[in-house]
Amino acid sequence: MLELALKLLVSYLLGSLMGALILGYLRGVDIRLLGSGNAGGTNALRTQGKWFALGVVLIDVAKGWLVVAVLANWAFPAIQNDPNLPRDGLIFGCAIAATLGHVYPVWWEFRGGKGAATLIGVLLGAVPTALPWVLAVWLCAVILSGYVGLSTMLAVGVLPLVLWLQGVDSLNARLFAVLMALFVTYTHRSNIQRMRDGTESRARRLWIRSYFGSGGN
Repeated sequence: MLELALKLLVSYLLGSLMGALILGYLRGVDIRLLGSGNAGGTNALRTQGKWFALGVVLIDVAKGWLVVAVLANWAFPAIQNDPNLPRDGLIFGCAIAATLGHVYPVWWEFRGGKGAATLIGVLLGAVPTALPWVLAVWLCAVILSGYVGLSTMLAVGVLPLVLWLQGVDSLNARLFAVLMALFVTYTHRSNIQRMRDGTESRARRLWIRSYFGSGGN
């Protein structure tokens, strides 16, 4: 239990290291006061430019990968790994903790991002075979709809199906996928409301309709 508690805590604290807020602090801006108010890669791109956004995404992806690929299997000094603790349960427990840290960061008044970039890092470290399919769904959805938030929800939403089709038999992995699909939908609730209101921004450089018909150029 000590190993589990300690690694969940460290995972949450690592998840709380927000790329947008760290780089924003160095630049002297708080992107939560700009654009959509979200401390994630999309708002960083819209308000600070592509290189800033790239740095944000790299940090947020890296911490997700670090938690599941390194921390979950690392032996802390003077603390033995619990042989009775399922390793896949620990890995996905740390993944959840890191994602919660990203969305509710203790260092920044519990106002963070929406979890997508950290989840990419988690998939890269825990189930890398699922990542290309998730990214493909996201890209197809954003090309067809222009909505980044909707595309993210759809991409994470297919994760349980992807794991099933790939024969991943870990109950903890499947439970994690379902929880993340629900959680990412919850964190994008403001996007859902803006789509209903017709005020949601579109990624026009990726949206196919912007090149044809009434969507404009």
